[in-house]
Amino acid sequence: MPGKPGKSSGYRAVYTLKFLGRAVQDLKKIDLPFQKIIKEKLLILAKDPNILKNNIVRLAGTKEEYYRLRVGNYRVIYEKREKELIMLVIRIGHRGEIYR
Repeated sequence: MPGKPGKSSGYRAVYTLKFLGRAVQDLKKIDLPFQKIIKEKLLILAKDPNILKNNIVRLAGTKEEYYRLRVGNYRVIYEKREKELIMLVIRIGHRGEIYR
């Protein structure tokens, strides 16, 4: 049965989370309760991106695999590197400021 501990319907790769220096600075500027929620969502994203698929959108106009993760009023911009199994967090910020 899917979702049951110990049982697996198939192999799922776990991504490694990496942060650009700017993303780390962005995260430090956010209030602690929201930091905690963002970190939890990023861990879920690394484990299984399909769980958060309703909150993920591929960014248009980019050659790279850039995505946006919605976490409340905050947005996490990241690059998905399938071959290396890496999620590179590029920016984190409030939805009104992140795209500037």
